[in-house]
Amino acid sequence: MTASAQQRAKRQQRVEELCAASLRALTGSPDLHYRGRQLHLGSQRVPLHAPHLKVDSDEDDFAECRGAADATALRLLHSDPAVHREFCPGDDDRIARLMFEWLEQMRVETLVREDMPGMRHNLRQRFEHWSRNFYRAGLTEGTLGILLYTAAQVCWARLNAQRVLEETEDYIEDTRFKLASRIGTPLAGMRCCRHDQRQFAPHALEISRLISEMADGEQGEGGREDKTATDEEQEAASRFALLLDFDQGEGDAPALATSGESKVFADADQTYRAFTTLYDTEVDAKSLVREALLREYREKLDQRVAGQGVNIPRLARLLKAMLAKPDDDGWLFGEEEGIIDGRRLAQLISSPAEHRVFRQNRYVPVADCLVSVLVDCSGSMKAHIEAVATLIDILLRALEMAGVSSELLGFTTGAWNGGRAWKDWNRQGEPTHPGRLNEVSHMVFKSADRSWRRSRSGVAALLKADLFREGIDGEAVDWACNRMLARSEPRRILIVISDGCPNDAATGRANDAFYLDNHLKDVVARREREGAVEIMGLGVGLDLSPFYLNSLATDMTQALDNALLYEIVQLIGRKHRR
Repeated sequence: MTASAQQRAKRQQRVEELCAASLRALTGSPDLHYRGRQLHLGSQRVPLHAPHLKVDSDEDDFAECRGAADATALRLLHSDPAVHREFCPGDDDRIARLMFEWLEQMRVETLVREDMPGMRHNLRQRFEHWSRNFYRAGLTEGTLGILLYTAAQVCWARLNAQRVLEETEDYIEDTRFKLASRIGTPLAGMRCCRHDQRQFAPHALEISRLISEMADGEQGEGGREDKTATDEEQEAASRFALLLDFDQGEGDAPALATSGESKVFADADQTYRAFTTLYDTEVDAKSLVREALLREYREKLDQRVAGQGVNIPRLARLLKAMLAKPDDDGWLFGEEEGIIDGRRLAQLISSPAEHRVFRQNRYVPVADCLVSVLVDCSGSMKAHIEAVATLIDILLRALEMAGVSSELLGFTTGAWNGGRAWKDWNRQGEPTHPGRLNEVSHMVFKSADRSWRRSRSGVAALLKADLFREGIDGEAVDWACNRMLARSEPRRILIVISDGCPNDAATGRANDAFYLDNHLKDVVARREREGAVEIMGLGVGLDLSPFYLNSLATDMTQALDNALLYEIVQLIGRKHRR
């Protein structure tokens, strides 16, 4: 991931934060947030139902993104999902369903309050911008493209009492004329019933089916009977997809962590299990490395830190400003206002002009907080570990200078491909769906009750490559949270550093591919609901937002600089933000 890709990822995140804030304000729903570039309500994904709601924050300016957010808010406010499902065509008629979904979105966009002209402007600008882009991309040149585009223009114009887009008005005239005789009556019905979803739906359904029939007829005339197999429809469908996922993996943008649904985990009522915990360990990482090798690692790490040119004292001041809270530290005496100090009343008589007879509370900033860093010690992290260890060492130094307690933890497995746990399962006849099928190893590189100086060599143990095997993230997050809850600090922040999804070959083979993914999501969601620990994901060349509500994608192939560390400070400071 290049620096420009990282900048785009940051812009994407900022735009999503602003749009989510707007959505929460408009709908009154505090659980709306973006995760994995998708809008979620709590843990449930909110699908985008119309092609013109698809935005690209790299190409579209903030006004376009805000228009899509406003349109989504209106859908959430004014569309009853139960009524919509009652009338919505099935997946066997993709064109009809697409049009029905789109018409319902157009309906709710007409319901903007009169005292919100800015929102009305955003909605119109968004639709017209999409229309121009679709036309200029040449997607209206095929029969299906021009039909769907014209239907959208005609319906939008009628519902909003506006003209169709002037730039394409002449281009669509012939198709518009054909449509007029077919959909004129239900189109008028939609306009009259747009305030009532149940009355609106039959008219929208009739138009949707008529458009689908016309699409079949157009393709039949061209000698192509199988509409689902035509290149033209495939191209149009890519632009008119019902579930409009953001494009991922394009160019050098940070990859998005992939995940899915685990049938095994769902069938077990979201209950996670381990086949055996007999071989699980929790160890002091320093004890796994020879003293001479630790000294060598420490020297190497010190050289890397010195070569970064990071202003650690300034970073510490930023952390303290972000994490500290004012704490009562006694009194300030001899003040000119505040509470009268009884011991100075005689001074009023002896020196009537002296006004400094008051006292005030004295407050000092105290960072009564615990920051725990949990490192994914899976095999793929070996390629990044020197840069990651350098980043962590700088961060731990700055946290200590800021007066913030910190600890450094890691997680891996005791063996590849299941180890002794897999052998026990094999000896017992390989029962189905055994759950976690490896021996976990949780490592403590620096405990919270030890200073950075006393733990320097332990931090350097991160550089030992043969500690890295496979990763079972969900249990590690639970373990780290439980360690933090045993501490007295009122604010606890967990930063998970990883370059991939949970992965254990033996567990994946014996259950299914997303068993560990779903467990991690379940653990993070539960901990977020409890609210005792704030969890954040720091992705190494990867967007971890499908797993962590607060996350930051970083590029560890570039030299560390102040800008990256300050962004991590901002991530740490996002208390209760969505």
